[in-house]
Amino acid sequence: MSGSPTFVVVGAGLAGAKAAEALRAEGFDGRVVLFGAEPHRPYERPPLSKEYLQGSAERETVFVHPEGWYADHEVDLRVDTAVTGIDRGAHEILTRTGHRERYDKLLLTTGATPRRLAVAGSDLAGLHYLRSLDDSDRLRSAFRPGARVVVIGAGWIGLETAAAARTAGAEVTVLEHARLPLLPVLGPRMAAVFADLHTAHGVDLRCGATISEIRASAGASAVLLADGTRLDADVVVVGVGVTPNVELAQSCGLNVDNGVLVDRHLSTSDADILAAGDVANAYHPLLCRQLRIEHWATALHQPAVAARTMLGRDATYDRLPYFFTDQYDLGMEYTGYAHPDVTDEVVVRGDVEAREFIAFWLSGGRVLAGMNVNTWDVAEDIGRLVRSQADVDPARLADPAVPLAEL
Repeated sequence: MSGSPTFVVVGAGLAGAKAAEALRAEGFDGRVVLFGAEPHRPYERPPLSKEYLQGSAERETVFVHPEGWYADHEVDLRVDTAVTGIDRGAHEILTRTGHRERYDKLLLTTGATPRRLAVAGSDLAGLHYLRSLDDSDRLRSAFRPGARVVVIGAGWIGLETAAAARTAGAEVTVLEHARLPLLPVLGPRMAAVFADLHTAHGVDLRCGATISEIRASAGASAVLLADGTRLDADVVVVGVGVTPNVELAQSCGLNVDNGVLVDRHLSTSDADILAAGDVANAYHPLLCRQLRIEHWATALHQPAVAARTMLGRDATYDRLPYFFTDQYDLGMEYTGYAHPDVTDEVVVRGDVEAREFIAFWLSGGRVLAGMNVNTWDVAEDIGRLVRSQADVDPARLADPAVPLAEL
């Protein structure tokens, strides 16, 4: 392929791997070089807090492609190779070892890093964060019957980790600063569903908690709260959100604001550099706003648009935000985007107490988002309602006898 264009992808997670796949599927026959800082080939992250962490899935199932796929498709995969700089003028990236690689197009899929807890003792070696396959391996070994597990943060990662620990037979305490878990995402009514779910499964859920210090001695830890409470723990897991890995983009002068700013085509302020996945703050043409979505579906689907844009084709990313969770016997899908501050009504179809329902977030009579809980094959209908931006009758929306397709 001498003389062929070189497309470089920095970040060998799901988004990076799917970008390489999409480039080949679109017929690109130039060089594809995929850099990853971790020692593993690309893998998916949802299993790390779900089935893999629970021990119900084998390690091989988490990888995006079989081991030989990259060589078979002439993708130059370079694991354990951190990229430390971008020279936009020379169209080159610089690795930690000093190697320079020229690019014609560059895609950043650098993901995000867990936010560190800002309290005394937060730098102790015994704290666990869950982002990588190695992190999940360590927690999988630590979750055992009778182990005292304290989870700090009741977001999606914190709650899924708590569910895995309880399923393994551990004694679990979850600490959350807000008055309910997931409150900024779901609002009080739906947040209560997840609070009740965990307490029903024996989790000691403590909301309104403030951490003052973490201590460690003889292999065990203690979490101290502002009210003087001391919680002894064998395992402390911190899940207080993530920060997008924008350092590369920022250092070379790309526009950055809560991620790398990209347009609907996933192009940055440099026409030869794009971004996708957790790191990309992308303009959504339907929702008419910039959105950075830290979920699997975005990393799965954005790379195909990025690949087409890199090839000079007209492509727009306009899929609705989507995410899912599995906790104990609860499975959930969420489609759309509804910040509680702009929602004026939540309509429920089904039985909340039985945890078999669909919740719809409305504003001005229009459906902004829907969440189906233990109710399946409705995500497409929910997406259609959101996309239609049509006024809906809340009574018909709540009536299970009215098919969603008729609304």
